[in-house]
Amino acid sequence: MANAKVLNGADPDSIAEAAAVIRRGGLVAFPTETVYGLGAEACNPLAVARVFEVKQRPRMDPIIVHVADPESAHRYGQFPATIAQTLMERFWPGPLTLVVPRTDLVPPIVTAGLDSVAIRMPAHPIALDLIRTAGCALAAPSANLFGSVSPTEAAHVASQLSDRIDLILDGGRCPVGVESTVLSLIDDPPRILRAGGVTQEALSSVLGRIEWLTEDQGRPQAPGQLSRHYATRTPLEIMHEGDPKSAAGPGERVGLLTFAAPQLTAGYEVVEVLSPKGDLREAAANLFAALHRLDAMGLDRVVAYGVPEHGLGVAIMDRLRRCSTRTDPAAFE
Repeated sequence: MANAKVLNGADPDSIAEAAAVIRRGGLVAFPTETVYGLGAEACNPLAVARVFEVKQRPRMDPIIVHVADPESAHRYGQFPATIAQTLMERFWPGPLTLVVPRTDLVPPIVTAGLDSVAIRMPAHPIALDLIRTAGCALAAPSANLFGSVSPTEAAHVASQLSDRIDLILDGGRCPVGVESTVLSLIDDPPRILRAGGVTQEALSSVLGRIEWLTEDQGRPQAPGQLSRHYATRTPLEIMHEGDPKSAAGPGERVGLLTFAAPQLTAGYEVVEVLSPKGDLREAAANLFAALHRLDAMGLDRVVAYGVPEHGLGVAIMDRLRRCSTRTDPAAFE
């Protein structure tokens, strides 16, 4: 297969071409506010099967359905009226995915055979234009090989999937930079299944009591729950600043990933600072791009200093912990 065409996502002609690809069962990578997604027509099981094949994604891992408005979301999921409307009004469009009982319109391959479906309305004009022009919801995981670092730029997509998909819509850098928060409305009280771009504090301010998924259920109930995910090829270790184990050994090339400017940088081959001003929103937006750069340098390992675990820091640390887990993703297939 030839390399995917890369088009300017802000051009209406590009949107029209991409929508035509979707309608004929093809795959299109497109920007959202979180990361780039790999979209297929959600109600086309063959197209969705190709998403799994292209990403080398385990069939047990469900895919999020992306819609262009709250009204169409009800075609695919059964939403509890009051709470869902409140959440949609407050957080849609935006980085919040809601898990609800699925309707018969959703093929089982999208939900990995579960009776629930994950649905969200992205807050990116290119994503919304593509969904509306295609005239269908998009089943769309991140546009990368399964388990690897998520793409926040079109170049990240092209480096992994260009010869496997049909088209890439370039919309520049994704402004949020980490995936959506996944919230189950099947549970009472609602339960966070994955930390992401909407913080626990923001959800609690609207819902009151919410819970976290704490037990390991083995089979994922939502994307991003496998122990190893968002992973670099280069081994990554989470440490505290000043830990003597973080220092490079003789002949060792070590990179440093840090939230704010570190006190010491001597001995590191390269230092990536996520937010010089110590802002968690900026750090989240820069996280995956920094990991891509570090991973491209042929380092022996990467040391990551932790970030404060509140607000978006919870999502950042979730990604770093899963990146640092040295488990073979093939074990879950």
